[in-house]
Amino acid sequence: MDPALMGTAPAAVSRSALNDPTHYGAVEDNGLQVPADYQRQMVSYESDQPVGTIIIDPSTKHLYLITSKTKALRYGIAVGRAGFGWSGTADIVSRTTWPKWIPPYEMIDRKPELEEFRDVGQPGGLTNPLGARALYLETDGVDYGYRIHGTPEWYSIGSNASSGCIRMINQDVMDLYNRVPDGARVVVLTEDGQFPTRLTVPPIPAPKKPEPELASLAAPELPAEGTGPF
Repeated sequence: MDPALMGTAPAAVSRSALNDPTHYGAVEDNGLQVPADYQRQMVSYESDQPVGTIIIDPSTKHLYLITSKTKALRYGIAVGRAGFGWSGTADIVSRTTWPKWIPPYEMIDRKPELEEFRDVGQPGGLTNPLGARALYLETDGVDYGYRIHGTPEWYSIGSNASSGCIRMINQDVMDLYNRVPDGARVVVLTEDGQFPTRLTVPPIPAPKKPEPELASLAAPELPAEGTGPF
């Protein structure tokens, strides 16, 4: 069990502090200034899942970190937009601070303005889509590309906005990063809030077919003067 969940680690936050708006003041981290917005809170939440489990409810746009059989720390999130939602269980296999973001090829196909980041990625920072922290998820050893991460688009919290990843405001993902270890279990409920019985992910888009080359509009080459049949 993570000591932060038991209130014995420096990362632990008292219940009164969780409800203190100043806790969402601007945060300086690694030389970067994170602005203030939104709130998290301890709530009543009955669950038979072990302490330290993360439960994501796309129907209410909430992430719950289980702290006991009847309590959870609740965060606001953004989830996958229409056609990009998923449900099932996963494990956090790694975590990082101010991550580099490498957009998938199919995303670059949808948004050509991201071409400059193909393969090389966008360095970590306040405008990086992954925000201040990223928690990388795998199911049965398979990486489907899903992450729990921060976002500079704080206004997207509470909506269906992502390509399947779970977005949190930077202050909240920084807090969650300090509370959960690698190996923590993540449960993503179905769209109607039910516990998943299997992994359900959207189909992978087919690669974009290259545009056919246009036929040359150049005039046909004529025989040199004085040659060829007349």
